[in-house]
Amino acid sequence: VYQDGNLVSGSLEALIERLVPTMDYYPDRTYIFTFLLSSRVFIHPHELLAKVGQICIKQKQQLETGTEAEKAKLKSFAAKIIQLLKEWTETFPYDFQDEKSMKELKEIAHRITQCDEENGTVKKIISQMTQNLLMALSARSQYQEIREKFRQPVTDKGTILKTKPQSTIKDILSVCCDPLILAQQLTYIELERVSNIYPEDLMQIVSHMDSLDNHKCRGDVTKTYNLEAYDNWFNCLSMLVATEICRVVKKKQRTRMVEFFIDVARECFNIGNFNSMMAIISGMNLSPVARLKKTWSKVKTAKFDVLEHHMDPSSNFCNYRTALQGAAQRSQTANSNREKIVIPVFNLFIKDIYFLHKIHTNRLPNGQINFKKFWEISRQIHDFLTWKQVECPFEKDKKIQSYLLTAPIYSEEALFIASFESEGPENHMEKDSWKTLR
Repeated sequence: VYQDGNLVSGSLEALIERLVPTMDYYPDRTYIFTFLLSSRVFIHPHELLAKVGQICIKQKQQLETGTEAEKAKLKSFAAKIIQLLKEWTETFPYDFQDEKSMKELKEIAHRITQCDEENGTVKKIISQMTQNLLMALSARSQYQEIREKFRQPVTDKGTILKTKPQSTIKDILSVCCDPLILAQQLTYIELERVSNIYPEDLMQIVSHMDSLDNHKCRGDVTKTYNLEAYDNWFNCLSMLVATEICRVVKKKQRTRMVEFFIDVARECFNIGNFNSMMAIISGMNLSPVARLKKTWSKVKTAKFDVLEHHMDPSSNFCNYRTALQGAAQRSQTANSNREKIVIPVFNLFIKDIYFLHKIHTNRLPNGQINFKKFWEISRQIHDFLTWKQVECPFEKDKKIQSYLLTAPIYSEEALFIASFESEGPENHMEKDSWKTLR
């Protein structure tokens, strides 16, 4: 079903038909991406491959009359099918991680090779495609193993570090005192993490939130590791900021630390790294930091107010969305990688997809797939994929990154203890919690 020339709905069978090229038709790329991305909500990738294979066989049989003209048509048809498989394996390699999908892929490849056995070009292309696919799958599984070793967020470090002599404790300023350089290193870490998030990970939000009884398609691979790892990074950064501020004993140095992080957040904003900026602001808004009134009274807060304004949650984060749109437009016309950087606030990005999913049904009352919904979700995911492909223009500084990723972070309790040690409890409630903590 079309509306103003745009495809808005259809049965699963009709949408699959539209995916498969014919002699004189090739689906446009946005359709291929959107359909392959959203199909997993309704059908397992290996089942979809099987259906695509069946349609290919039918078309191949119609062209197999043996005349020279038909042979040429057959070659052209084979080239189109290979192009489709190439796009599929490159964009969604994870669809081929199980044996069933690999079997179906080989089956289609085998049939297509028969269309052009004389010069063997098809064979070469298919073997190159399979090789690239296996490399992509192996790279992902390696990342998975490394990811398991990432530091666990916010563990309680037990004894508060203040009991040690101050001189032995490094703080962030002893590692990097330039806000711009720190913002660049944070951006490097962000882009590295983002590059390991794939479109099908994001689609988990749609297929994972429903009861998997209706479609057991992704039940076996429902792993949202990469999303969780990225979310953990945000929480770790927030807690690191709070830890760095709360554990400084002298008020003057603590004020300097707060102002330093405000400057870092501002540099992140200028770069287009909204995720780190939001994590830093969140860390400064945690109660143990926010209650340090004597410290904040010395801080030049005008800069902080500007940041708070950008991240003001009212009207569904309207100010942030305007800034994000500006960064996205800058990215489109940019000549340098430096200007192309757009790193959205990840949990807001996830929420947007989740709400799109919740507001609109997967199927219309007549049983057809609500393709309009999936166009919108896929558009947002496509933007994200464009941003994640930007190569980081900054050099990696191992020393700074090692500190950011491994420096001890206090648990919430430890933060409160450090905070009360820096500035004593102000009211009855604080006095009670201080007592409990001690």
